[in-house]
Formats: sequence, structure tokens, C-alpha cells
Amino acid sequence: MLTGITVNAACALVGCFLILRKMSMMGDALSHAVLPGLVVAFVLTGSRSMVPMFVGAVIAGLLTTFMTQTLHQYLRVPSDASMGIVFTAMFAVGVVLVKQFTEGLHFDIGCVYEGALEYVPFGERVAGLPRQLFTSLVVLLLNFAVLIMLWKELKLSAFDPALATTMGFSATKMHYLLMVLVSVTTVASFEAVGSILVVAMLIVPASTAHLLSDRLGWMVVLSVLIGAVAAVLGFWWATYWDTSISGMMTVAAGCLYAIAVLVSPRYGLISSVLRNIRMSLLVLRDDVLAMLYRIEELKSSKKFSIAETAAAVGGGWLASVSIFQLQRSGNIEQASGSLQLTDQGREAARRLVRSHRLWETYLVEQLGMPLDHVHEPAHRVEHYIDEQIQEQLAAELETSDQDPHGRQIPH
Repeated sequence: MLTGITVNAACALVGCFLILRKMSMMGDALSHAVLPGLVVAFVLTGSRSMVPMFVGAVIAGLLTTFMTQTLHQYLRVPSDASMGIVFTAMFAVGVVLVKQFTEGLHFDIGCVYEGALEYVPFGERVAGLPRQLFTSLVVLLLNFAVLIMLWKELKLSAFDPALATTMGFSATKMHYLLMVLVSVTTVASFEAVGSILVVAMLIVPASTAHLLSDRLGWMVVLSVLIGAVAAVLGFWWATYWDTSISGMMTVAAGCLYAIAVLVSPRYGLISSVLRNIRMSLLVLRDDVLAMLYRIEELKSSKKFSIAETAAAVGGGWLASVSIFQLQRSGNIEQASGSLQLTDQGREAARRLVRSHRLWETYLVEQLGMPLDHVHEPAHRVEHYIDEQIQEQLAAELETSDQDPHGRQIPH
């Protein structure tokens, strides 16, 4: 569990910057493309120790990044296509090398592809800790240290590379530094979660945090926490169902992302639906007030019941809810089976109708729009014009007494 937490946290730290740079697939590319570097390092040294593996991975990762950038910048290959070409070619080379040398050198293919979290407690130890836990902890501290020391540079180059270069922070160097960190983190995660599942650890916690916060600092913190929670949940679920721990950790991360998609305060589906309902109710409340005001203005003897009013403004059941809200707030009341404005509601309706007619007048006098084209724009914007804007409109108009249709503009 601790190994899963440290791996997820290390991946989340660099994954946030991959998300911000719109380079999510680069994590996938590097996680596959470092495979030949690992095999070559293993073939040359005959050791799976930390240093040669990291060196091989970093070289392969930088080579992948360089070739991707070269194809994109000099050969005009689209960035996504260049990434796909390079990482599939590198991964294919890695697979060939694994097949060629794995039998004689005992290279663990299952470890590379699927990880081996289940066997972490039984492996060799470094400084009293299981080797995989020690390695992932070192990489976590490395990523954290780099983020602390180069926070401003990494942030600026992620949001505005041109400005970063202008201010003396080489966006290109920051890009390659990030690729080095991703490569090192990927290698450190191989033995724990495998080359395939590490992609999810790089992207999913960071993507989930991005849905929950628009501040980079909070996004990084949340991504680490989400990765840790996914590790704990995945371990429990894998224990219960007796299945792959690393795979179930990825499933847990996906479930957390799905929850964020639903309940994210700003971008969640439920939040969006609630915002749309609130906006619809606001518009319908205003429409009811404006309709009753115009009926009073015309001194019409026709009275509207709740059902008739709801049908007149449209909106179905939302219209009935909006009428109930207006009654509860004291803006309208029911008398003899019909709705009428209270003094409070009449004042609110007056301001609304004034906004509508001032905007219609502005569109005709200042923009030259024909009369039959001004009602709908005014109806849409009337809900957002406050008294200050009303006074500015009135000051710019030649007359603020009547609208283009000859109706009195309330004062």
C-alpha cells in the first residue's frame, strides 16, 4: 500500500504539468518508449539496479522527446502524429529487444507490463525498506524537490512558454527537465505498477484534481491526495476480490475521476445541471414579473391564474416553481384565483422593463437595428443590466422617455 501511495504521488506531481501542457499522451509515449533504454541498460550492465536503469530510461526518454520535437518542428508533422510515430517505434524496438535477450538474461516481462506490487514485501531491501518502496520514495522526494526549487519556472513555462523565455526562463529546458522527471518516474514505477498502468497514474489523479481546482498549487496537492486515496482503495478492493493490486488501484483512480466528473463544483455534470436550472428559474421569474407589469400597464381586465401564467412564459414545471418562488419571496400574490404584483414585485418588474426598453432604444439609436430585430436581444440581456448600466444607457440616448415602439420607459 505504501509503495502504491508513493508511486501514485510521484506520478501525480509531474502529471499535473503534463495535463497543463496538454501533453497527456506524452506520458503514455514515454512510459512505452523508455523500454528499449531499460533493456539496453540491462544488457550492457547485467544489473537491474537503480542507477543503470535510470540512465537508460532518461536517455531513451530524451531521445523520444527530441525525435518528437524534431518531427513536429522541422518536418511539419502534427504533434500528435509525431508522438504516435516515435513512441510506437521505440516501444516496438523495446519489445524486440526483450524477446531477443529475455531468455538468457532473465528479464521479467510480466514485471515490465503488469507490475508486481504483490511481491514488494518479499523482495530485496535497501536501507531497511523494500527496494521498490525505496526507489519510489526517492523519486517522490526528487520530484517534490524540483517542484519546490523551480516552481515559478515550471508554472510560467507551462502556462506561457513564450513569456517564460522572454523573462529568461528557457521553456525548452523546462520541457526537457519535465521529460527527464517523467522518464525517471516511469522507470521507478515499472516494477511496482508496470509500464501500462503507470500511464494512468501519471494522468488520472492529475486530471481529477484539474476538475476540482483552477489553482495550480491546490491542483498539485489534490492530485497527490487523490493518488494516495486511489492506492488505499485499490489495495482494499484487490484484497477483497483477490485480483491485481496495481490494476485495481487504477480502477479506483478511474472511479474517483468519474465522481469528480459528476460533482466537480465548476465543471461537474451535476453542477452544470444545477447552474442551468438556477439560471432558467431566474429568467422565468423575471418573465413572470415583466408579463404581469405589462398587463397592469395596459390596464387589461384579463386575469391570469397560476397555470395560465406558467403556460404564457413557457418553461413547463420550472415555470410553476418560479411562480412559487415569487410568491414565497413576496413579489406576487394570488387574489380571486389570479396573480398580481405586490409593491415589492412591481418595483422589481419596473426595473426589469426599464432595462428591456432602454436596451431596445440603444440598439435602434446607436446600432441602427430594425425594430423587428431588437426584442429578442433585449429579452436576453435584460436580466443582467443593473441600475448603473441603466443610467449609462439613458445618458447616451437622445430620448429616454419612450422606446422605439412608442411605449413609455419606466423611470
